[in-house]
Amino acid sequence: MAAFAHWTAIALYLATTAVAALTFAHKRQPNNFLLLGLLGGALLAHAISLAHTLVAPAGYRFDLLAMLSLIAWVVNLLLLILAAGRPLTLLILILAPIGALTELAAVHSWRGVPPHEQLSAGIAVHALLSITAYSMLALATLQAIYLHYLNQQLHNHRPGGISRFLPPLQSMESLLFGLIAFGQLLLTASLVTGFLFVDNLFAQHLVHKSTLSLIAWVLYSILLWGHWKLGWRGNTAVRWTLAAFAALMLAYFGSKLVLEVILQRS
Repeated sequence: MAAFAHWTAIALYLATTAVAALTFAHKRQPNNFLLLGLLGGALLAHAISLAHTLVAPAGYRFDLLAMLSLIAWVVNLLLLILAAGRPLTLLILILAPIGALTELAAVHSWRGVPPHEQLSAGIAVHALLSITAYSMLALATLQAIYLHYLNQQLHNHRPGGISRFLPPLQSMESLLFGLIAFGQLLLTASLVTGFLFVDNLFAQHLVHKSTLSLIAWVLYSILLWGHWKLGWRGNTAVRWTLAAFAALMLAYFGSKLVLEVILQRS
């Protein structure tokens, strides 16, 4: 069952990618029913595969590859929900193959990273909030990159191309700040539960992760304040979004990369 779900998820992610790519290649409006149906099937199979991947015989897996697969699943799930009312084919074209790649890698684990034997309710809530916040803000970052591209196209008087298949700039900008605001709420809850439920912060090598996460939280807070009070938008919003997400990415993946790969090989 696990192997069947694993390969089915990969096949459906690749089929989703192919349909999205053909949409752009032939410069036509997307068939949302087909596109979202394939993505939904991929997510269902991926979820079944993840249930077997994350719950190992010796405990719960929290290594880098397992978490990449889980985050890719959450990001694609959020995208599926958002795409139900918006033409977000470009984001699907980017994220569906990432889902396939992370699902392919997740069946392996870093050597020397044992599963966690126990998982308390508090830690489980903290992990769920952290992953959902990271996924939401990752999606916001992709949205910011697209907005930068669209702003450049409009500035150079070259509208068209892939932008013809996407919502207007104002709608995409509203979506960006909605994603950031909701992601910031989840990040706040993640930090609070982390301080409440994670014991012995120094012994677990989590100080740098917490510090970088707080820096990201401050940067997102400044961005939201600047948008609502000073009217920040456009490239200013894009720069702050990228800077905040860079800190958040270093907090999570940077720390796991150092602890699970570099230090394990040194």
